[in-house]
Amino acid sequence: MKEHIIYTIQQALLRSNRLYGNRTALTLIGDPESTITYHELQKRVEAFATFLLERGIKKNDKFAILAESHPNWAIAYFAIVSIGAIAVPILPDFSVKEVSTVLEHSDSIGIVVSAKLMHKASSFIEHKHPLTIRSGDFAVLSDEKPLQVSIISTSVDRARLEACAPEEDDIASIIYTSGTTGASKGVMLTHKNITSNAYACRRQFVRLRPGYRMLSILPLSHAYEFTIGLMLGMIEGCEIHYLGKAPAASILLPALKKIRPHIMLSVPLLIEKIYKSSVLPKISSNPKIAHLYGKPIIRKFINRTIGRKLRQTFGGCLKFFGVGGAALDPNVEVFLKEAKFPYAIGYGLTETAPLLAGAGPKQTKPGTTGFALNNVELRIAKTDESSDVGEIQARGPNIMKGYYRSEQATAEVFTEDGWFKTGDLGSFDKKRLSIKGRLKTMILGSTGENIYPELIEMLINNHDFVEESLVVPNEDGLSAMIALNFEAMAENLKTSVNDAREQASAYLTRIKDMVNAELSKSSKISSVHLQDTPFERTPTLKIKRYLYQLKEKISHPHNKNN
Repeated sequence: MKEHIIYTIQQALLRSNRLYGNRTALTLIGDPESTITYHELQKRVEAFATFLLERGIKKNDKFAILAESHPNWAIAYFAIVSIGAIAVPILPDFSVKEVSTVLEHSDSIGIVVSAKLMHKASSFIEHKHPLTIRSGDFAVLSDEKPLQVSIISTSVDRARLEACAPEEDDIASIIYTSGTTGASKGVMLTHKNITSNAYACRRQFVRLRPGYRMLSILPLSHAYEFTIGLMLGMIEGCEIHYLGKAPAASILLPALKKIRPHIMLSVPLLIEKIYKSSVLPKISSNPKIAHLYGKPIIRKFINRTIGRKLRQTFGGCLKFFGVGGAALDPNVEVFLKEAKFPYAIGYGLTETAPLLAGAGPKQTKPGTTGFALNNVELRIAKTDESSDVGEIQARGPNIMKGYYRSEQATAEVFTEDGWFKTGDLGSFDKKRLSIKGRLKTMILGSTGENIYPELIEMLINNHDFVEESLVVPNEDGLSAMIALNFEAMAENLKTSVNDAREQASAYLTRIKDMVNAELSKSSKISSVHLQDTPFERTPTLKIKRYLYQLKEKISHPHNKNN
């Protein structure tokens, strides 16, 4: 018998309580007292929700959350949206200015904030006097005498809760993005946008079982982690373990050993760093292995051997390692595929709640994204009929309601026939989608050729000692900013880091010549220079390209290599 699903976050929580009540739902690693079952989660959410009603919070009121991922983050969010109010999750990495802008623009009248991030909202709290709740212990801080007893001890008023239960098309979240191309906008996602996206993932890309352990290392304020990492996990009765801190190796490795997760979500940078710091050195440090690695049959055997050890590093139980938020390095993906590491690919945007397409561990094919989500329609809007590449456009129950307080911006991203314009370029091979780059970052070459800087960056990044790169237009064509790993370079050359730095200019020139040999005339790099400071990034660790576009129109004669 087919299950009748009501697509609200509140109903998803009630369903999980009914099906998995005594199972562990959420916990913070290293804090046993934080562990709660699905039944306890429901009780705490209802108590928090009743408290909000008693304080006059009503339908469509905006309530912000500025805190690290933690069981209490989820409790606060579920409580806010269960009474028809709108949650405004703020990314912890946002600057003080960005946080202030979000709080003002969203018209938030309350905030759940962690002690660590309180300073980012202090100006707003002092001037606007919102209902302020500390996330760590749910103490109310906005009263003259801060409430000492946690609000989750509030007596539940189920009649009032039922009376204000949200509908499927009610807005659940306004999520402010921090993208690669500039200004942040408030994405309005409905209950149905989010829950339909989570339910659609249940069988197509991964089959979860009640009790599967999920390790959460990304911010819950990001749609990717919230929908796939929390909502999907909750719908399937998984136990979700929060790291509580940034996933540095010193913190992540012990957590992997302790939790032995079945499921993880990550951005590409994490697995790429592991590949460059742990996998490549094992190959390049042994001349015999390095020589044999060039033979495909032997390379696959070596990768399979390394893959077994890598799976043990991740706890030995991993069944699904989701990668999303940016493109995965092609060399890293080939390694993961040949190593039989259970990686999966996801593609989407905050505006699509977020997933549009993907591939599970058994469906991945290096260089491609995968297949449209079951309840999503995708099409390619070609601008040039001679090419298979065009803008990816989408339609489905997961597409946002619009941008908050911005009718013009909303109108700009929808076609006349109602399709959402992703701004991404892609093509289909049969039903399999491949991403080519961003429409806004595409560069028009001197001969009218479309140049995709991301593809050039992948060629650059494949060279030894390259950490990352960024290709932007300049007055003479294209300029590449390249960050090098001087420690690895010095070790390989058996020299000092200072000596390696002195060789950087010649090495960059070599990279430029080798990359240009693989590119068409209009796509060739005219200049390269060393990027000696870290690139500024979005919360999903993509480089903020817009910060570097104008800078690179300035000539760098001392770095130019023609």
